[in-house]
Amino acid sequence: MLVTGATGFLGQHLVKRLAHEGFHVTAIGRNIAVGSILPHDVHFVQASLEDRDGIFQVMQNQDFVIHCGALSSVWGKYEDFYSANVIGTQNMVDSALFHNIKRFVHVSTPSIYFSLQERSKINVKEDSVLPNPAVNFYAETKRMAEDVVDEAFNKGLPTITIRPRALFGPGDNAIIPRLIKTNQRSGLPFIDGARILTDITYVENVVDALCLCLVSDERTVGKKYNITNGEPMYLNNILERVFTMLGQPMKKREMKYEKILRVASILEKTYRLFHIKKEPIITPYTVTVLAHSQTLNIDAAKTELGYNPRISVEEGINKFAEWWKAQNVNI
Repeated sequence: MLVTGATGFLGQHLVKRLAHEGFHVTAIGRNIAVGSILPHDVHFVQASLEDRDGIFQVMQNQDFVIHCGALSSVWGKYEDFYSANVIGTQNMVDSALFHNIKRFVHVSTPSIYFSLQERSKINVKEDSVLPNPAVNFYAETKRMAEDVVDEAFNKGLPTITIRPRALFGPGDNAIIPRLIKTNQRSGLPFIDGARILTDITYVENVVDALCLCLVSDERTVGKKYNITNGEPMYLNNILERVFTMLGQPMKKREMKYEKILRVASILEKTYRLFHIKKEPIITPYTVTVLAHSQTLNIDAAKTELGYNPRISVEEGINKFAEWWKAQNVNI
């Protein structure tokens, strides 16, 4: 079993689960420090997805591949996203075809559904028309990566793609921690009252989905599946629950959508014009996430993969809060 992105948030949870269930796991990642604390029976290889020869070598004698590796960020250079997400995926599927991998599971993103123009997208299905242009470089290159995987399927590689939405849980270093820091620093932007409907997904539920993809029947091969907790909630209710469990007061900054979007657009254009590497305090993408309702339809995953979210949003938030407090973080 080969897992890419093994030192990332999802990858770590996946590798630990697979090792616990008795799989012989080879884990690829960039972070040596995190790789060193993976389960002792996991074979960790520090490698870059762009290293084509290295990928071909490490995939020898593997039966299954779960491709979690990607450059996931709201900010960065197009070339970096393209190199990691498109070229890296191309190297993975080429190697998988060469080595006759039995099943290739690809982790994509529902960010490809996002649009700056549509304020509400409810119950989005996998075959929904995708916006053009994509909302940012990450979404654009992940959509291209899906095309690469689809092409490999047409050449005979047994593939399955999942699109998990807004992962959270113990070990999260992105979504909730960013909200915590923003709350501490300047308060949380409540755009139009944060009364948007959204999906989030507990990380172990995504691991469940990935494990199901390894053993699902042939009708699932070549398909794509949305993965969420199946519990659409209002963003303000999610935030209130998180900060209540953390025992931290939530500071709201009420904002109007049109005004903050103009500011974010100006900031993004300015940062691009002057090649500023630091991420702007807010971007059109983050405004979109905070201001646009979006929920995903997971009927296909339930019916065809047998996916059933085990950990509820409330239980997941409780688990995250317990973990966060145990880190002795100053909250």
